[in-house]
Amino acid sequence: MSTVLITGGTGALGTRIVDRLRRDGHQLRVLSRRAGAGTHLGDLNTGAGVAEAAAGADLIVHAATDSRRLRCPDPVQTEHLLRAVGDARHLLYISIVGIDQIPFRYYRGKLACERLIADSGVPYTILRATQFHELLAAAIGAAARLPLAPLPLDFRFQPVATADVATRIAELLDGEPVGTAADFGGPEVLTLGQLVEIWRAAHGGPRRTVRIPLPGRIAGGFRRGVNTCPEHRDGTETFAQFVAENETNPYAR
Repeated sequence: MSTVLITGGTGALGTRIVDRLRRDGHQLRVLSRRAGAGTHLGDLNTGAGVAEAAAGADLIVHAATDSRRLRCPDPVQTEHLLRAVGDARHLLYISIVGIDQIPFRYYRGKLACERLIADSGVPYTILRATQFHELLAAAIGAAARLPLAPLPLDFRFQPVATADVATRIAELLDGEPVGTAADFGGPEVLTLGQLVEIWRAAHGGPRRTVRIPLPGRIAGGFRRGVNTCPEHRDGTETFAQFVAENETNPYAR
């Protein structure tokens, strides 16, 4: 089996990737800035420790991302990783469906990462997935604490399970690099209003919602559903199943 370096291996998707690849028998290296969180200490923001973690790795899964900062640091992190990958025979990058059509700052950062990887000369596969169940649950769970939740209820999403995405990543990683892979989405395309109703049925809130008609190209993209891929309903777990199986949502705290 191969030696695999995983960035972002302690996140919602990353932990699923680690579990799946470990079951497949790979030797895993999990890069983390926090001592003891992964198997190798390194900082993609500065590049410190990344070359040491990547040395001798056959395969790379780049799942690290940071959407919390105003200026997305993902391109800098990707540059540091690309300088360190050496003779890796396959780098797989997890990206997001529709980022080339929605001018959201974070999406622009992810698109820049795709371009860096494509131009690097490293054999690669880019897999774009739709929004994870955890992300949407976090947003709805936070809104549910408000007495009146103002939400863009007409936005469209295709929520997908991180376990399903991890399975697809493992399949692609075991094959030859394909460049840009087919998009990967969940089994249903739903409006945010429909997702809120699913959450309300399970958790009792939000008690009241009001639709906010957001203007602009970003909102228009989400209303049209360019962040979805209805022709690729590849995931198996629905949002309703996720909510039912997760009575408490740690991502909504």
